[in-house]
Amino acid sequence: MTSKSGFTKMDISEFETWISNLRVARTILYVQEHHTWSPSYVNFKGNNHFDLQQGMKSYHVSHNGWKDIAQHFTTFPDGSILTGRSLEDTPACILGFNSNAICIENLGNFDAGKDTMTAEHQNTIIKLTAALCKKFGIAVNSDKVVYHHWFNLITGVRNNGTGNNKTCPGTNFFGGNKVADCNQNFLPLVSAALNGAVPQPAQNVIKYVAVTADSLNIREDANAQSKKVSSVAPATLGAVLRVYEEKNGWYKISGSQQHWVNGSYTKTVTRATVNASTLNVRSGPGTNFPKVSALAQNQEVFITEESNGWSKISSDNKWVKKEFLT
Repeated sequence: MTSKSGFTKMDISEFETWISNLRVARTILYVQEHHTWSPSYVNFKGNNHFDLQQGMKSYHVSHNGWKDIAQHFTTFPDGSILTGRSLEDTPACILGFNSNAICIENLGNFDAGKDTMTAEHQNTIIKLTAALCKKFGIAVNSDKVVYHHWFNLITGVRNNGTGNNKTCPGTNFFGGNKVADCNQNFLPLVSAALNGAVPQPAQNVIKYVAVTADSLNIREDANAQSKKVSSVAPATLGAVLRVYEEKNGWYKISGSQQHWVNGSYTKTVTRATVNASTLNVRSGPGTNFPKVSALAQNQEVFITEESNGWSKISSDNKWVKKEFLT
């Protein structure tokens, strides 16, 4: 395990140990699979992992105007993994589907006729995905492990690749980029890597809250005088946290550690699942407001506000009909 320029490089065995011990405050519900397209295998020299990662970060920050590299992890042809954006931060990878997600960029162009994925790379992608599902209790199915190809580039609507979509993670990514390809070729390998273990969601959660401060410190006890937890970065604005216990206006946000936040800088939210085949998202609580995107069946959201039968599901004025949420 080596670090440079704010990134850490690991092999898959090191990653599995690292992620199992990592403490993450933000609620994670999804894993995204991508390919970088460029840089591709021809750009990989066997020892330039950090240079390629820094190049992607520079492009994302300088050209796209993002605050950091888009992805949380990048995998490489030799099976190495580099960390990217903090797991406490939402990725910048799929329009409309970044909240509560982890983004994996797999270095290469995996469209048919382009890069042929190495065995080492395949093994890492499978085991990395499995380790994340195990860590965060994510079910191994195509509602929770998703490909960028399934989302419309302009609206962010999940259309499963029927129009205006990238090929990402590649038309030959584990045999194809369609939902059926994922279900038939990729997800069984992820399940097998779990050795029969079924990812379990967090237990004993009494409620969920969203952070309302720009940055919220996590402390070792339920008071402002206690030490900050050094192993967990502060929670960021909008992050959804799991609450296991309440004490004197403070919330315990870990099921196994004494990690506390001041409840004054949060608001209670409600976890919900879309029960319609497609659910329109509007810019306000009514059909007179413009449609801005849509959600797919079984997609999960957090309700932050309710008004006249409508539910607000984002801090930036995105509303849906409450009756289509369970």
